[in-house]
Amino acid sequence: MKTKVFYEELLPHEFTEKIQACPVAYLPLGTLEYHGKHLPLGADFIQSSGLFQLIAEEFGGIVLPPLFLGPDFRHTVDEESQTHYYGMDVGSVHRDGVLIDYPDQQLPGSAYYVEEEFFKLLLEKILFQLHRAGFRIVVAHGHGPSSKLFSSMKEELLQKTGIRCIDCLSDAAGTPLPFQNDHAGANETSITMAVRPDLVDLSVYDAEPEQKPIAVIGADPRFFSSSGKGENCLRVTADAVIHKINCALQQSA
Repeated sequence: MKTKVFYEELLPHEFTEKIQACPVAYLPLGTLEYHGKHLPLGADFIQSSGLFQLIAEEFGGIVLPPLFLGPDFRHTVDEESQTHYYGMDVGSVHRDGVLIDYPDQQLPGSAYYVEEEFFKLLLEKILFQLHRAGFRIVVAHGHGPSSKLFSSMKEELLQKTGIRCIDCLSDAAGTPLPFQNDHAGANETSITMAVRPDLVDLSVYDAEPEQKPIAVIGADPRFFSSSGKGENCLRVTADAVIHKINCALQQSA
C-alpha cells in the first residue's frame, strides 16, 4: 500500500507522526482555467500535486489541498460591456516575446482570478495556520503568476508567519527548473501525461491540424509532448526541490 501523503486523508495520529518526522507542507497553486482543448481545467494543480506527491512519498511531508484562486499577469475590462477578461482570455497581447493573436474572450471554465493583494493576504493566512499546526517549511508551485508572487514573498512570509518558503522555479544555484514553464504547451502537456494520462486528449485537434491551438504558449503540444518528457521534468525538479528542503531543514534546526 502506498504511503498516505495527502493532508485531507490523514487520521490525526498519522498527521502527528508525519509532521514530527518531516515538518514540510506542499501547497499546489492551481487555477480552474482553460488550458487549450486538450488539458483539464485543473491542469495547474494536477501537475504540481503530482510533483508534490512524488516528493512527499520519497522524502516526507504532507501535501495540502490545492488553492485554485490566484492572480494573473493580464486583467482587462471591456468598457462597453463591462466584461472582465483575465489571463489567457486576453488574446491580442505580446506575452514573453510571443504575439498571442485571437479576440479577447471568456474562455470556457476559467474561474480563478483574484487581485494580487487578496492573494498575498490569503497566503499569509494559510501559512499562519500551517505554522500553528506545526509546519516549519512550505513548498509551493503551480500557476505561473501565483508561483512567482509566492517566490517574491518568501522573506515577508518568513517574518510574518515563521515559515520558511521554497519555490520550484529554480534550483539552489538559481538555474531555472523545467516544470510548468509554458501554458498548455508541450511542457505542461507532457507533465500531465506523466501524472494523469487519462486526462489528456490531443485527438480534439485532429480536425484543425494547421491551426495552432489558442491559449497555448510554448512548443506545440500536438507534436512535442510525451509522457517520457514529463517524467524527466518530474525527476529533475523533485531532486532539486529535495535538495532545497534539506538545506532549509538544516537552517531551521
